[in-house]
Amino acid sequence: MHMKKLKTLVSTMLCLCAVCALALPAHALEYSISAPGDPEYGKPTSFEPVVTVDGGAMKNEDLSKSAALIPPGFGTPTSYMLNTGEYLTPNLVPSQMAGAGQVNGNVAVIMPPSSDTTTGSTGNYPNSGTGSTTPSTTVGFTEVTSALYYSNGSLGTLKIPSIGLTVGVYEGTDSAALLKGAGHFTGTSIWMGNIPIAGHNRGVRNDFGRIHTLRAGDTITFTTMLGTRTYAVTGVNKVSVNDVSGLDPSSTNMITLYTCVEDQPAFRWQVTAVEVQA
Repeated sequence: MHMKKLKTLVSTMLCLCAVCALALPAHALEYSISAPGDPEYGKPTSFEPVVTVDGGAMKNEDLSKSAALIPPGFGTPTSYMLNTGEYLTPNLVPSQMAGAGQVNGNVAVIMPPSSDTTTGSTGNYPNSGTGSTTPSTTVGFTEVTSALYYSNGSLGTLKIPSIGLTVGVYEGTDSAALLKGAGHFTGTSIWMGNIPIAGHNRGVRNDFGRIHTLRAGDTITFTTMLGTRTYAVTGVNKVSVNDVSGLDPSSTNMITLYTCVEDQPAFRWQVTAVEVQA
């Protein structure tokens, strides 16, 4: 009889709990998840650039591969500049974004000359940095071709006796090229006219660590498949990282050396030297 009463009591309590649950306010069980507040949630990463009627007040950028840039090489005059470098897919770059002499992030796009002047003649070269495609002068230029490479992959040997330097020169100024030696700026002359070359001055290599100590008249020799030339130093200057005039072609046979300035990323050491006439 006692167990029967206990079961009755338990049943009664369960019924009361159910009744109480039904009596709770309806809002106590309600909840909601708000949708993302950003209207560009999930926006695409590639789209065609659009020029808005308000003059571009609404930001619209091309984030596709056709606008991507390969960063400039370490130690190059433009390595600390934003929006500079070579296009990842140059064949896809819109015509309005690149062209002979056009400036990309304050740096003139270096285009090849109109003719190969390996034989020692001169050819027309776009006037770098002016934004004009009309040649302004006749300059010397020698294009880098497969026939000018040595078996070790270099384009030549640079020697500066006064600082005890002998170093191979390789095509390009990216980290891979400068890990092997000095680097020749791609798109510039390798023999006639101006030959721009860059090098490290500390870290993995220290090839150009003392070029800023050179004096006027110190000699530099550069040997390539086309022969050996001797140059005399005419200037040692600290220039702005934005100053790329040292890459410009020249009607005078000369060589221009670049390296970083330690702890001063906004500057470069620039050494200029002209050919010594026999």
